[in-house]
Formats: sequence, C-alpha cells, structure tokens
Amino acid sequence: MQEKSEKQLSRSLQSRHIQMIAIGGAIGTGLFLGSGSAIKTSGPSIILAYLIVGLFCFFMMRAIGELLLSDTSKHSFLDFVKQYLGDRFEFVTGWMYWFCWISLAMADLTATGIYMKFWFKDLPQWIAPFVILVVLYATNKVNVKMFGELESWFSMIKVAAIIILVVVGFALAIIGFHVDGQTASFSNLVSHGGFFATGGYGFLMSFQMVVFAFVGIEMVGLTAGETNDPKANLPKAINSLPIRIGLFYVGSMIAIMAVYPWNDITTTTSPFVQVFSSIGITGAAGILNFVVLTAALSATNSCLFSTSRTLHALSNGGNAPKRFMMLSDNGVPNASLNFSTLVLMIIVVLNYIMPASVFSLISGVSTINFVLVWIVLIWCHIRYRQANPAGAETFKMPGYPLTDWASLIFFSAVLIFLLVNASTRVSMLISLAVFLVLLGIYQVVYKPALNETR
Repeated sequence: MQEKSEKQLSRSLQSRHIQMIAIGGAIGTGLFLGSGSAIKTSGPSIILAYLIVGLFCFFMMRAIGELLLSDTSKHSFLDFVKQYLGDRFEFVTGWMYWFCWISLAMADLTATGIYMKFWFKDLPQWIAPFVILVVLYATNKVNVKMFGELESWFSMIKVAAIIILVVVGFALAIIGFHVDGQTASFSNLVSHGGFFATGGYGFLMSFQMVVFAFVGIEMVGLTAGETNDPKANLPKAINSLPIRIGLFYVGSMIAIMAVYPWNDITTTTSPFVQVFSSIGITGAAGILNFVVLTAALSATNSCLFSTSRTLHALSNGGNAPKRFMMLSDNGVPNASLNFSTLVLMIIVVLNYIMPASVFSLISGVSTINFVLVWIVLIWCHIRYRQANPAGAETFKMPGYPLTDWASLIFFSAVLIFLLVNASTRVSMLISLAVFLVLLGIYQVVYKPALNETR
C-alpha cells in the first residue's frame, strides 16, 4: 500500500453503474419497510409528502451536481466544502457524513434481521446482520467494479419489483378487484377519512420516515472520483431523479393504497409484501420478502462504499489518520473499509441487546444526520455561486438563488419539527451531540495541528 501521491481511486465505474447506484441510493429500507408506518401515520397525504421531499432533494442534487462538474479534478463534494466553507466545515461535514452512512447501514442491517424472520421465525435478529456484513465486506475488498456490478444487480431487482407493483396495483384498481372484502379502487385514496385522513399533524409526522426513504441519493456525489466520464454520467444520473420519484415513490404509494385502504396497512411487515400476499399470488409473500431483503443488502453495500470513501477523502484532507489514505493495488481504500466495517459490528450487539426498538432509533438518527449534511452542501453551493456568479457551463442549478434558499428553509424546518416531536427528539439530541463533539475535536485536536503545518 502507498499514499495518495502514488495511487488514486479506481476510475472503473461505467455509466450503467452510476445510473444504477443513483437509483439504488433512492430506493431502500425507507421505502420497502418504513413506508408502512409512514402510511399509518399520515394516510394518503403521504403521496404529497413524497412529492415535496422529492422536489427539494432534486434541488439538492442539482446543487451537488453543479459543484462537482465545476471542477472534475476533485474527487468528492468534501473537496468543495473545504474550498468554500473552510477546514472546520470539511472536518465536521466529512465525519458527520461518515456517521450518516454508519447509522443508515445499521438500520439496513437491522432490517435484514427482521426480513429473515419471515422464513426463520426463531432466528435471532443479530445473526443475519453479522453474516451479511461479512459477505459484503469481502466483496467490497475486491475492487470498485465489483461494488458497481453488485449494486447494479441489486438495483435492477428493486426496480423490477416496484414496476410490477405499480402496474399490478393500477390494473387491480381499474378493474375493481376484490381484496379481503374490499374493492381495489383509486377512490380508496379519499374514501377512508379523506386525503388528509390523519390531519395536518399526521401529515407532518410522516416527514421523518419520508426523508429517511430519500437518504443516500447524494451518494452519486462520492462516485465522481470513480467514474470514467463524470461530465456525461453524473448529469444523466441526477436528471433522472424526478422520474424515479414519480414512479418509485408516488406510483408505489398510489398503487398500495388503491389496492389496500391505508387504514388496513400493517406496520409489522412491508406493505409491498402485504399487498401481493392479499391478492392471492402463490408465493408472493416469499418473493417480495426476498426483494425487500435485496433492497436492504443494496443499501448496506452502498453504505460500505460511502463510509470507506468518506474516510479516504477525510484522510486526504488531513482530517483523519493517514492510514485511511492508503489504497490497495486495486484502488480500494482498505484501511477505511476495515475501520467502517469494524464500527458496524456494533449493530450486531445492539440487535442482540434491544432488537425491538433499535430500528426506529437508528433510522431517526440517520435521517437527521443526512439532513444536516444536505443543509451544509446547499450552503456550500450558495458560496460557490457567490464566488462564481456565472456557475458551471453546462449544469447550472435551476432557479438559483431562490431554489437554494427555499431548500435551506425547508430542510431546516424539518429539523425543527423533529426536535419538537417527542418520538424523534432523542434521535435529534443524539445527532446534535455528535455534531458538537466533532466541533470540539476539531478545535482541540485538528485545528492546532493544521496551524502548526502552515
């Protein structure tokens, strides 16, 4: 192994890989598992929640895209944070982003333990996370192309399942298929208490899980250093986001609640499994459970990629131990991958100690951490445009500066609501504590070290 001056991250991700990684980042446990509790909380109005969050996530992605394409010699958005917001924000944002993916991976690994109980009811919840983490760690050690191939196949399975759900759900609603004493119909979206069936508060309550469904979409910003043609591949991946939002989120929610009234959706299993089981398709529950398990595997795979690359970027910037900078002969940051995997083993212990409550706590922490990072990235884009009023040549942020400021206000409002909401307050306090600890570490340890080297 050698340092960055002699080796660089592999640039072996192709357009197909980038497209599927972007899709994989937008479809995960939040949609397949978390949507059940979100539907129960907000009723049909969750469709509007997905549209609103999706719109602002699209703006956030366009901001990241313009940053990345303004200088393709930089390998991740952390390089731009350093340039436009300074060393402190680079340190805090980088480590917060690492913690984002660690907490998300913990939530997804917990989900695998829940899904495996479908086939093995007496299987301890910690076993599946342990086995899956070991297997994915081994595949990520090989090279980045192996990660890209694995993620492509995982994403294709997820996409196929959602397309089938949407087509079948819409068809059943059109023909008026009878399901468990109910008639499938688009009228189910308004005939069980109205579109805002649980009121405005229920609508707002759904935002935590809706935002959780979108976390990770910015991961395409970390693949910039490992794609063979970022100027062509990144715009394609980012601009396809509205289509994915419309089909994957809004389309699937309409299909689910048209077939099954929202108040009959259970929270103990994936609503995808419930819908296909209820219409009498032989083996549907087992097939869909395999699909949602694949979604969790995909998300965990993405987490291992992101955490290892984030540590590598932090080390390159002098914000993490130098050993995280080292690359294998295949261009994989092995030391960073090893450390992230070791930390993830904590979730195996948590699933052994507190299997019933670990998912809700960890998913809340993950959501809040990602929103904090998104706010920093949007602010970074504002500073970039202030320094470069013309913007990038071919990929400008639409509606700047109004869209940037509107996104900042929206994501800040989400954080405020999560703080005042009793069910997410603990997660919010944990995330704020991590943020403050990182600020303290920077001031006490890294700032003096940086001053000495200048």
